[in-house]
Amino acid sequence: MSSIKIQKICCIGAGYVGGPTMSVIADKCPDLEVRVVDINKDRIEAWNDSDLTKLPIFEPGLDRIISRTRGRNLFFSLEMEKSISDADMVFISVNTPTKTKGLGAGQASDLSWVEASARQVAKYAKGHTIVIEKSTLPVRTAQAIKEILKTTTNRENQKNDISKTFSVLSNPEFLAEGTAINDLEKPDRVLIGGEDPEAVEALVNIYLNWVPSEQIICTNLWSSELSKLAANAFLAQRISSINSISAFCEATGADVQEVAKAIGTDKRIGDQFLSAGPGFGGSCFKKDILNLVYLSGYFGLPEVANYWNQVVLLNTWQQDRIYKIVLEKLFGTVNGKNIAILGFSFKANTNDTRESPAIRISCDLLEEGANLSIYDPKVSVERVEEDLEKTSFNNQGTWKMVNSIPEALKNVDAVLIITAWDEFFGLDWNYLASLMRSPAWVFDTRSVINRQEIENTGINLWKLGEGS
Repeated sequence: MSSIKIQKICCIGAGYVGGPTMSVIADKCPDLEVRVVDINKDRIEAWNDSDLTKLPIFEPGLDRIISRTRGRNLFFSLEMEKSISDADMVFISVNTPTKTKGLGAGQASDLSWVEASARQVAKYAKGHTIVIEKSTLPVRTAQAIKEILKTTTNRENQKNDISKTFSVLSNPEFLAEGTAINDLEKPDRVLIGGEDPEAVEALVNIYLNWVPSEQIICTNLWSSELSKLAANAFLAQRISSINSISAFCEATGADVQEVAKAIGTDKRIGDQFLSAGPGFGGSCFKKDILNLVYLSGYFGLPEVANYWNQVVLLNTWQQDRIYKIVLEKLFGTVNGKNIAILGFSFKANTNDTRESPAIRISCDLLEEGANLSIYDPKVSVERVEEDLEKTSFNNQGTWKMVNSIPEALKNVDAVLIITAWDEFFGLDWNYLASLMRSPAWVFDTRSVINRQEIENTGINLWKLGEGS
């Protein structure tokens, strides 16, 4: 039984991981006080908004948990110093983007936010504090955090004649956006890495409030850190693998859905992550694989680096391939043509657009002079504007955000389905065809349309991975 008693938790970072994770912990552990802190004032205000539809993150079920816990034992705040100093346990859940300059630019993770968080913990913490890596981090980052805590704390202790100590743990998240709440409430596993048995047990005891003990895996720090990178790399690899087969199917007359079903029934392979599409997106897959590529090179493993880099290259190739197919089917040019983009988030049931295939494909079409009508049920026009402005530098076309599918399809030459939102299934294509210009095309990258649904409408249909 751990002698460390946890009463107050602080989480630095109110983003896609910190917000939902702390909400579930507060819900499952009503005796704990959980504070989520962030330097982004607008984000904190959104978390505290009485209108739950204005939460900064859309995840099915999150609003219900917030309504039960916020103000009871869950608090969102800008008060960094007080929240850290009161806490027995501090989660670091900040952004770790890919570096854009300096050594490792384009591959290595930018750990500046992690370092800044560690320095704040070292400065403000009191007594003994358990510090937990929740962000996805490169292997051996815990050592850097330990060094920061140790050196900064030694100065603080000498200066103020106090005594503060730390234990560092790794507790990576394994969440899929769109199902994050279910993943938190019913996890496949909880992974905890650490060298201090009592600190590990203190965190285990929190999860035991709702997670069976056999699903809690304890490892050393480095195995825990690497397991997160490896898990994302393996999942992304499967997506790139089935996407490579989708192109093969189109060339040979096979159907990628039939192929995926056939190989997915093999119990050695399984049927998860075998849905061909326009490529993977989100905040983790590309970033984590590039980090793995960088670390492989750093540790003198160029063959390993090349292997994983190919997964990223094929993902980019898939997006470029789709854009070129649209161009080819529309007589080699989209200049001045109207195209509807259905779905802008990187996957359904989230408003996250980070690394979304829609961004690259849309920018390519804009540079060719297309006029885009973009519809997504959860993504804001401000988000789309930011994504397109920072990615595209030579727009010849125009774009606008619309509020409905019919509005998006009015007078368009083509429709490009990029995200598999539920409302895109079973559409009335007889009606929608009457809104479009002829000859009209639908490019289905998510297999949301049955060919029978579109027969006799006059619409031409291209489906990703379906050979003719």
